[in-house]
Amino acid sequence: MTLMTAQFRRIALIGFGEAGGILGEDLSRSGREVAAYDILLDAPATRAPMLAKASGAGVRPCDSARQAMAGAELVISAVTASAATEVAVAAAAVLRPGQLLLDINSVSPGTKLAGARAVEPCGADYVEAAVMAPLPAQRLAVPMLLGGPRAAEAAEALRALGFNAQAISDRIGVASAVKMCRSVVIKGIEALAVESLFAARRFGAEREVLASLERTFPSMGWEGALPDYLVSRVAEHGRRRAAEMREVALTLQGVGLDPLMASATAERQDWTVQAMQAQGIEYPRLGKFSWRALADALAKVESEPI
Repeated sequence: MTLMTAQFRRIALIGFGEAGGILGEDLSRSGREVAAYDILLDAPATRAPMLAKASGAGVRPCDSARQAMAGAELVISAVTASAATEVAVAAAAVLRPGQLLLDINSVSPGTKLAGARAVEPCGADYVEAAVMAPLPAQRLAVPMLLGGPRAAEAAEALRALGFNAQAISDRIGVASAVKMCRSVVIKGIEALAVESLFAARRFGAEREVLASLERTFPSMGWEGALPDYLVSRVAEHGRRRAAEMREVALTLQGVGLDPLMASATAERQDWTVQAMQAQGIEYPRLGKFSWRALADALAKVESEPI
């Protein structure tokens, strides 16, 4: 089998969190045989919920990454930034020529390159993917930029599965650089919204601040749904976004730029989650999200300044 003729009937997901769960369900519904492994399957407290999630998605749960990857034509790595290279190394011990590792993790070009180098000796193909929009909204059709020597062939095969994949470079690192540089702005705006609006709320000035932002950027929706959306992304995914921003910092350092903004963004994302934990606030239990309600709750965290 070559990537030009691949139909990817057997697929493995390493990481079955938000991204893995969505992709697994959509791919299973398309008639593919999908297996998944996640470290949460190893823990007694989280194993049962993960098994139920896999069952609901039509995905076969596995007790190890090796078991999930064995015989899979396509392996999708969808783990945390800190585990991306570890998955590539584990894949190299299992995969053989004709198999493809698609790395969709939000990590630096250097981390992607390390993954590619780890996989190369086993003869399998490694293709990096940068996921360019929130996955829950578009699911399998979320835009992905691919990079690597086999990216163009992989894009064609993935599009046949329903992916919205576009090859942009035959070099590893370019696609992830696009994602990392974009995140300076996207995650930075989220962190700026938290910092600006929470402070404005404490001064009782949020109405005027939002009105001023609306006049300056009338197409963004500052007096509409945008503030709730921006702050909710931090409240729900702050830890993961902070980890991504530290990968962004590595990306910037790799080209000689001091990552002042990226590092500060990571700190504000982390602060939000830490402050929520200090108040016993869990995002899924918030119901209809209100940035004002969250700001008021976190204002009670007197031990840590905003």
